[in-house]
Amino acid sequence: MRPTGITIHQSVCTAINGKGYDFYITRDGTIIPASESTDPTRIHICVEGDFSRPEETVSGLMEEQFFILQKLVQRISETFGFQPVDLISHTDKCPGKHFPWSELVISPKDGYH
Repeated sequence: MRPTGITIHQSVCTAINGKGYDFYITRDGTIIPASESTDPTRIHICVEGDFSRPEETVSGLMEEQFFILQKLVQRISETFGFQPVDLISHTDKCPGKHFPWSELVISPKDGYH
């Protein structure tokens, strides 16, 4: 079965239990792939951080993390033909209300911003 989109998580999400992602992106931008697929219908990416707090925004320390997240989302989207509507949050509280979604804008014409 081909996945139908990408789901974004934050590392403090209690529903993850350390296993609910296909890719984990650390604060320094390291990508840690899961040993097996989490869900055949979605590709799950967990971003290290707590984006329910306003101070967890893209700062100088997190720029590399979000650059890597953008590139990973772009590569997965190109591989599977995903559109902007195929990128969703895990829940209304995950990845948190301060997650910088504007950093992950998909433009089929121009790529990512």
